[in-house]
Amino acid sequence: MIAKPVDTKTRILDAAEKLFGKNGFDATSLRDITTEADVNLAAVNYHFQSKDSLIDAVIARRIEPVNEKRLKMLESAGPNPNLEQIMIAFLAPVMVHHPPAVLELMGRMLVNPDIFVNRLFKSHLAPIVERFSVAIAKAVPELSKTEILWRLQFTGGAMAHILSRTHLLAGMMGMSEPPDRQTILARLVTFAAAGFRAPEDL
Repeated sequence: MIAKPVDTKTRILDAAEKLFGKNGFDATSLRDITTEADVNLAAVNYHFQSKDSLIDAVIARRIEPVNEKRLKMLESAGPNPNLEQIMIAFLAPVMVHHPPAVLELMGRMLVNPDIFVNRLFKSHLAPIVERFSVAIAKAVPELSKTEILWRLQFTGGAMAHILSRTHLLAGMMGMSEPPDRQTILARLVTFAAAGFRAPEDL
């Protein structure tokens, strides 16, 4: 069976995603992307107009399906999910359901302030944070909204740390082999849920 040729726009997105994840957004030039995608600069300009527009397209291609999955998992957990179910719905679509190259990209987005705030949070994550805040408030009604938002920030920070260092975990943890994603997810869910159950004493 002959593989279907990949169209130019997809080749550019794939190349940009790979290089942004590997080298970072600032360190990756359009020339790097055109070389990786085997296209000319005119093709990038035709499909995306600028590097900024290309960054937005790369992020949207991956984060929108993630957010859809998050909401579906949260809904499937029923009207009163517990903290573990909420944390799985929030974390698993990023940590388990993507290939390693995408995890590197997610990690880069989460630790780059400009990318995270202006391109990821404001455009894609704010409605998700609001929806999950409501679910968490039902699960732990004793927490104030401000405290819930703080703890979501801490959870996102822990996820960003792991995503940006997944390939280094074995060496950092003294393991002979890298831990599988489900194991990492289970540990992070336990950690995050315990954090949300801690009393608000500030």
